[in-house]
Amino acid sequence: MEILPKPATVKNPPEQFTGDVWLDLIAVPREPGQQAVVGRVRFAPGARTAWHSHDRGQTLHIVEGVALVGRRDGTVLVALPGQTVYTSPGEEHWHGATPEDFMEHLAITENGDDPAATTVWLEHVSDEDYRRP
Repeated sequence: MEILPKPATVKNPPEQFTGDVWLDLIAVPREPGQQAVVGRVRFAPGARTAWHSHDRGQTLHIVEGVALVGRRDGTVLVALPGQTVYTSPGEEHWHGATPEDFMEHLAITENGDDPAATTVWLEHVSDEDYRRP
């Protein structure tokens, strides 16, 4: 057992995010066979991911604020603190904060066979898609 040093908070890249989004890595694989990656992600008002998918799906647990989670069919789910959203493997989606408030979630992802290709990043979310009711 050990206490791990806290990695520095990093600002997520504008190629994959709109607005200001920060990441604190909580857990990464440390032993053979482990695949889970857990991050604490904080979104400024109006900030959001680009469209993306994950090889093995993704679980988002909302900690603070109100999360918006969009699907390709135009549906935008609204998730509150304490709620958890699951996206299936390969499901294209986006997530972010409302225009008015910060949002924080824990993102839990399992690495795929090629960890570098676990997440497939696509185009930015249009303002029209983001503002759908």
